Amino acid sequence: MQPGFRFSADPDDLDRERVHRWLSTDAYWALGRPRERQEAAIDGSRNYGVFDEASGAQVAYARVVTDGATFAWLCDVYVDPSARGNGVGVGLIEGVVADLEPLGLRRMMLATADAHGLYAKFGFEPIAEPARWMVRLDPGANG
Repeated sequence: MQPGFRFSADPDDLDRERVHRWLSTDAYWALGRPRERQEAAIDGSRNYGVFDEASGAQVAYARVVTDGATFAWLCDVYVDPSARGNGVGVGLIEGVVADLEPLGLRRMMLATADAHGLYAKFGFEPIAEPARWMVRLDPGANG
C-alpha cells in the first residue's frame, strides 16, 4: 500500500454511506442502485477498503462474492476521484488478492470496461473461451 493509506478487510471499517454514494451516482455499472440493495450486497460479500491515514476517510472500495473454496467474483471496485493516480487502486487490488490467496480459489473473475491494465498486473486476463459463459440479466433490477 502506498504511504499515507491503509488497506482494510474489516467490514466494520466501511463508510457504507460513502460507498453507496460513490456507486449509485458515479459507477457506470451501479448507477441508481438503491441503498437497501447496496446494504444487502455488502452484507453478503467480503468487503475491502482503503483509507487515508491522515483523515481516516475511506478513499476506495471493493467487494468479493465467493463460496470461499472454488470461485470468487471481484466487483464494485471504486477509487474516489481525489485519490486516483496515487497507487490506491493498485494497493486495493493487491490487498484483495492477498486476502483471498490463502483460500486456494481455482477461479477469480471480474468485469471491467476500462481498467484492464490494472487487473492484468495481478494475473487477470480475458476469458479464453467466452462462448462457454452465459449471463441472465433482470432488466427490471436496478444497480
